[in-house]
Amino acid sequence: MMMLVWINVVVSDRTGVLSASAGVRNGDVMACVLQVTRLKCGGFIVASRLNHTMSDAAGLVQFMKAVGEMARGADSPSVLPVWERELLDARDPPRITCIHREYDQVEETKGTLMALDDMDHRSFFFGAAQMAALRGRVPPHQRASSTFEILTACLWRCRTIALQPDPEEEVRVLCIVNARTKFDPPLPAGYYGNALAFPVAVTRADRLCQNPLGYALELVKKAKADVTEEYMRSLADLMVIRGRPHFTVVRSFLVSDTTKAGFGDVDFGWGKAVYCGPAKGGVGAIPGVASFYIPFRNRQGENGIVVPVCLPAPAMQRFMQELDALLKELAPTAVTTDKKSTFVRSSL
Repeated sequence: MMMLVWINVVVSDRTGVLSASAGVRNGDVMACVLQVTRLKCGGFIVASRLNHTMSDAAGLVQFMKAVGEMARGADSPSVLPVWERELLDARDPPRITCIHREYDQVEETKGTLMALDDMDHRSFFFGAAQMAALRGRVPPHQRASSTFEILTACLWRCRTIALQPDPEEEVRVLCIVNARTKFDPPLPAGYYGNALAFPVAVTRADRLCQNPLGYALELVKKAKADVTEEYMRSLADLMVIRGRPHFTVVRSFLVSDTTKAGFGDVDFGWGKAVYCGPAKGGVGAIPGVASFYIPFRNRQGENGIVVPVCLPAPAMQRFMQELDALLKELAPTAVTTDKKSTFVRSSL
């Protein structure tokens, strides 16, 4: 087995920024790349890129916390890594016992794939006031729903209206769920491999767009509730039977909640991070499809969630109009656009 480790340091006098990168190559697979950029102000940026077969977000946080602990003088990580990938092996014989519509083979028949030549990247902040406004948009019996569920329903509906799909086409939202606690017994604390699922809510575009927000919310709640230990066992078996298919991206929206992942608890010896999350939404192998929920404190000191969104420019304008309509009880400055930037300030 070949493993190559390298360090590369570049200093730029013009920018006053020192950038160091390190990586590990295992055979022909790039496992992990880390880059550290020191800023003139004294702060620094730690960027990471890894092959997702190595770990999920929880596993990456575990790794970064371990690096931080040893950087602060620890001899070993407080949580030792656990490989044990056999815990999620397929059964013998494999058998699909649950419905997994996130892996439907959906054909693109009506030209609704996004044009990638005019994409607009903006970020939206949701604090206590914004979430209160959204909760006020759903029936009383749904107002105890989680922030994730309400926010996902809101963004899915606004995004679908903005993209203007054929009314009879199916649209879907995929919610990444950490399944570590779904097993009996739960997976070991140090397990850093992928232990997640992509449960999906599916409906027709016209039903999603024409019904109130509570309709989308009920679909999201049901999708999340689908993830059980049997669901995960069935999913592992599906990967074997169907040859590890990719989840469908046609008319799909994928959301990943990192607010409780623990990235903000990583400390390399200089304190907690100001921001922990991707720089933009919808980038990478599936442009325009994914958004992340990232914990954030805005300039007013208010804690909330920032959501990077990537859409074609005309759709982004419609998306903002729909979101403004849902938040119209708020002050006019609650969602504002800085014309000098590609980001919606939204109290950032």
